[in-house]
Amino acid sequence: MITESTSVLVDIRKYDGSLSARWTADRLGEDAHGVWLGTAQGVAVSSATGGWTSRFPYVMLVPQGEWWTATFCADPGPEMYCDVCTVPEWNADKTVLRMVDLDLDVVRPLGGEAQIEDEDEFAEHRVIYGYPESVISKARQTCEWLMEAGRRDGNGVEPFASAYRYWLDLIR
Repeated sequence: MITESTSVLVDIRKYDGSLSARWTADRLGEDAHGVWLGTAQGVAVSSATGGWTSRFPYVMLVPQGEWWTATFCADPGPEMYCDVCTVPEWNADKTVLRMVDLDLDVVRPLGGEAQIEDEDEFAEHRVIYGYPESVISKARQTCEWLMEAGRRDGNGVEPFASAYRYWLDLIR
């Protein structure tokens, strides 16, 4: 496990290129699961529809070569919030992270079970933005995998079982 701390601009777009969300996070380090970013409570987040500030601290896992990211939040946030997205891409010096949000989310509330959110948005955007069939297929496949891996009774599938707690403790 490698720990470090540098600032990263997280830039998430919709399929048409419009801004979904943008904020600055701290690069906490890297382990076998990927790169971990931390965001403190009160960090400004901008989007095409306005802005907000983060209501609680959280860490975001950016796995290498996967069509998802996973966010793990401190209470009162959801325990796990996975975004189905295109494979996240880093700029050359790893200070900017970019991806395209594909709408589908797998969310596990604190003490609850994983559930899929925003299926209606996915259905709408696949038509409006013209998602290619390969993107639709990969997004659905990824969502199904996240639902299984993120189950509370998933027999300790990491990083969804407990690996995130180390990183979350770094920013609380």
